[in-house]
Order: sequence, then C-alpha cells, then structure tokens
Amino acid sequence: MRKSVAASDRTPDTTSYTKFQTRNPLARFFFDRFYEVLRRMVAELQPESVLDAGCGEGETLERLRDLLPREVHGFDHNPACVKFASARLPAYRFSTGDVCRIEYEDRRFDMVLCLEVIEHLSDPGLALRELVRVSRKDTVISVPNEPLFRLTNLARGKYLRRWGDHPEHCQHWNRSSLTELLTRSAEVVEVKTSYPWLIARCRKRG
Repeated sequence: MRKSVAASDRTPDTTSYTKFQTRNPLARFFFDRFYEVLRRMVAELQPESVLDAGCGEGETLERLRDLLPREVHGFDHNPACVKFASARLPAYRFSTGDVCRIEYEDRRFDMVLCLEVIEHLSDPGLALRELVRVSRKDTVISVPNEPLFRLTNLARGKYLRRWGDHPEHCQHWNRSSLTELLTRSAEVVEVKTSYPWLIARCRKRG
C-alpha cells in the first residue's frame, strides 16, 4: 500500500514537480510518450538494482515502479525533492547528492538513470564518467533534443526573449552531438527519440 504524503511534503517548490502537474493535454501527451519509450527500454533490461541520479521528486521511479527491482536508490541535490520522494516512495532509498561526485562504489548498480539532468551542468563529461563508473551494466540518459526543444517552447510562448532556450540549460545537444559526448565515456547502444527529447542507452566498455 502506498504511504500517504504529508501535507508539508505534498507540494515541493520545484519546477520539475510543477511541470508534471500541467493540465495542458499536449504537454501531458509528450510526457506520457516519453515514459512509454523509457518503460520499454527498462523492461528489456530487467535490472536487479537501480540508481536514479537526479531523481527529483521521484516521478520517474513512480512511473516505472511496476518494472523495478526491490533495490532502488535515488539522489538529488535538492533536499526538498529528496524529502518528497522519500514520502512518496518509502520502499526506496533516497539521499542528497551530486551527480559529479556520486557517493557509491564502482559498478554498484545494474542500471543507472539520469534523466533531464546533464543539460544543467557546466561539466557534463565529468558527470557521465561518474554515472558509468557506478554502473555495472547500463546507463540511461535523456536530454532535450535541440533545436526541437527550443522550437516547442517558442510555440508554447515560453522563454521568448531567449528564443525558447530554458534559462537553466547550459548545454544543448542533438542526436549526433549527444552520441559524440557519450562515446567518450561508454559504448552507445542506442539513442531513441521521444519528441522533444532524446533517450540514450549506454553500456560500460568491456
């Protein structure tokens, strides 16, 4: 039975939580399709242990819950997100943490997720090396697919003065440039498109 979330934990003051509460049918369609692509990927991998690096409020783990093993960890840099995720999914283990300095040993998890995180980082290469380091098998990463992501924002009337560019995004990739980045740290198995995002699966070399 799902543990109820206390009133103080119900509405964390974070953009990522707010975006999933949208009533915009087109935005909800895009979110649902993104998670359907991700679900198919995870179902194929069948991991026995999972880390969600940059887990936010646990939206991804909630949506994948029926596919996940008993051992699931998540961390986020925002303590409010960690508190909310812990109340939302009490069977999982959450903590605060930094994706560029992951506090787990090498090859700790069968699958490491890092979704909509590395576009916010000044050194995504360092984060990728850390993600691959703690992964025993697979690392799954998603990023906005540019310039489609910015064009979608412009169509929605968002961030017009920035030509649709999200103010917290300091990195921008398309399929080719993302593949080039990932190849520096791992073997790229596949890169899937779920408009307006890219979802890539990598595997530790050797």
